[in-house]
Amino acid sequence: MNAIEIRNLSKSFRGMYAVDHLNMTVPVGAIYGFIGENGSGKSTTEKLICGHLVPDEGEIKLFGRDYTDPGVRVRVGALIENAGCFPGSSVYQNLRMQTINLGLENPDEEIRRVLEIVRMEDNAHLKFKSCSLGMKQRIGIAMALLGDPALLILDEPINGLDTDGMRIMREILVDITQKYGCTVLISSHILGELEKIATHYGIIRQGKMIMELSAAEMDSRAQVFVSLKVRDMQGAKAVLKANFDTIKEEEGYLRVYDVDDTAANVELLMKNGHAPSEIKKNKIGLEEYYIELMSQTETEKEEK
Repeated sequence: MNAIEIRNLSKSFRGMYAVDHLNMTVPVGAIYGFIGENGSGKSTTEKLICGHLVPDEGEIKLFGRDYTDPGVRVRVGALIENAGCFPGSSVYQNLRMQTINLGLENPDEEIRRVLEIVRMEDNAHLKFKSCSLGMKQRIGIAMALLGDPALLILDEPINGLDTDGMRIMREILVDITQKYGCTVLISSHILGELEKIATHYGIIRQGKMIMELSAAEMDSRAQVFVSLKVRDMQGAKAVLKANFDTIKEEEGYLRVYDVDDTAANVELLMKNGHAPSEIKKNKIGLEEYYIELMSQTETEKEEK
């Protein structure tokens, strides 16, 4: 069973598709990174899943049941746009009001539970307006976790956070899935951070799903490259171009793509009088993979 199954989902505004016959599958237990440029339809899709918007057509199933089923709706927590807290009220008071809205039993115990998950058990007394951006995001996640949902939907929760704030957020999201068995759907523009935690990806463009793949599949598709630095970069580049298909000069390095044998590169350059001062082997990351995929998609669109 999947946590989310979407088939042929569409939503338009004033005759323009925001979500265009979208198909999407999120496995139970996944951290699903939902990727796309601004205006691609990520937030609209999340709002449709949450029931904040009504689709024009298509099907949404959560844990095998229609998303409008009250029995499955209570299993969904969400943080979309902002936490919706009262600035002058404390963290505890805001969470207490939400427990009343949800009709939860043992509210104090539930509040302690979610504050512990988001590393804010010592900050319940703080007024919301006094909290940092990172703390406010964690409070929003705590509110979404009230009632122990099986699915958590997060819209850009790490945007604007500093390095430490992003680290804490990563740890929280991994804990939510691994310790508490919750599936997480998260959209973000910070692909380098998303790459550190996501188990699956969905790439959307202009309301259409371009590709879905697991982190393992993405890793297997990512190009291997050797990065080299030499004194005469242009001379070395000419030597490498005569022997390898794809050579790029990026960020002060020569990149030789789809080559596993680092020693062969070194030997070739040494024979031609170019001794490398630095050499390393790597794979392209999620951000580069995404940029290349978007470039290919745009080329295919132009050719049509």
